[in-house]
Amino acid sequence: MVGDEQSASQERRRGAALGLPAEGPGSLASFSSRVGAFAVDAVAAALVAGLVTAPSLPGNWSLLSFALITVGTLVLFGQTPGMRLVGLRLAHPRAGERVALWRAVVRTALLVLLVPALVVDADGRGLHDRLTDTAVVRD
Repeated sequence: MVGDEQSASQERRRGAALGLPAEGPGSLASFSSRVGAFAVDAVAAALVAGLVTAPSLPGNWSLLSFALITVGTLVLFGQTPGMRLVGLRLAHPRAGERVALWRAVVRTALLVLLVPALVVDADGRGLHDRLTDTAVVRD
């Protein structure tokens, strides 16, 4: 039927609007893998901050270490330690280019607030990725 053909041809595939493949390397990362990478990064940042503040608990110093680690590794390597461990990377809007410092800073500042990362679009990209024109993809 005509209605069935139209609905099948109009199905939205995750990442299609961004020119990303549906599966495999370069495809959009799942929410669960992004959460796993974030958790690894958060624990690592707390441990680093704990080394500086010992014997006291790190408190908000872990947010500073998280921001420094995240910005530094995104600019230098295009992925955080947690992303590396989980097999993800941050895709730049122009293939083959490094993530600009301003993108890493704005993205990380919004990620520290956590709520923008939970506000996702139809592709599953968080608000922090939409505002910086980036996407977390499988490596």
